[in-house]
Amino acid sequence: MANRHLARSVVLQTLFEWDTTNAQEKDSAIILERNVKEFCGDDADRPFMEKLLLGVLSKKEDIDLVIEKAAPEWSMERIAPVDRNILRIGLYELLFADRTQVPAKVAINEAIELAKTFGGESSGRFVNGVLGAVYKELGEPGKNEQAEKKSTKVKYEDIPIQRLGGAVVYCKHDGQYYLALVHDVFGHWTLSKGKIGDNPTIAHETTEEGTIREVKEEIGIDIKLEGKIGENEYVASHPEKGKYRKHVTYFLARAEFEQLHLQQGKGGLDDAKWFRLKDIIDLNFYDDMLPIVTEAVQKLLDHANVTTTLPRAHA
Repeated sequence: MANRHLARSVVLQTLFEWDTTNAQEKDSAIILERNVKEFCGDDADRPFMEKLLLGVLSKKEDIDLVIEKAAPEWSMERIAPVDRNILRIGLYELLFADRTQVPAKVAINEAIELAKTFGGESSGRFVNGVLGAVYKELGEPGKNEQAEKKSTKVKYEDIPIQRLGGAVVYCKHDGQYYLALVHDVFGHWTLSKGKIGDNPTIAHETTEEGTIREVKEEIGIDIKLEGKIGENEYVASHPEKGKYRKHVTYFLARAEFEQLHLQQGKGGLDDAKWFRLKDIIDLNFYDDMLPIVTEAVQKLLDHANVTTTLPRAHA
């Protein structure tokens, strides 16, 4: 597979030139052809390089949103052009490539090797952190196929914790209940949520205050909390700070039926919509969201004294 590593290097050279010279997408094929002639011999894997380059360019907007979500403290402009395009290659292969051809671990390791070869002193750690965070968000695909991991010496309770607040936002319109859901770039519908304590004007922001503020900032509507629905907690990874626990408290919240306005570039989200209860059945939810959504839906159905099928998880 050394040939594939060379191919990725050539695609990186091409993306770097395309990115830094503000070339048109149609010019990328010309740049690639020139780089193939300069850096490769007769055994160049042209089909692989062409597919990888076109794939990255076609998914660039989605990939960049994922980068912003995984490295929220780094804008795309702040990330070095080499690192930025290494991440684009790594994330394309991690998220969109055929895993039978490019296993998740291979995609990550190849990107790290590119970073060590072409990036700066800290590029390898940065790329590893971002791709590792996305890998965990995806549920660590292929984990069971890997050799048994070394046990960590860090106790779970010693991992730093970050508090978040979220809400199952509902409204009643034309005699029917609707839920306001947001869609992320990983293809899931989920609940609006955000960090507690991010408001500099409030010294000690409560979970309730933070949830109301975050929902307003994220989807542009005012809500009234009606009670706590549940909590969940999971371990995330920051590309520089390492592992931390995200503890989310969810509330049932009522709102008026008005247009949702998703904040641009908000945490890897790409859509926000109202759904009638009966229409959420076939939506793609994260497994840990199902108990929260189900509990909220049941409360609404009990109040309305009606029955319907509850949502289910999707692989």
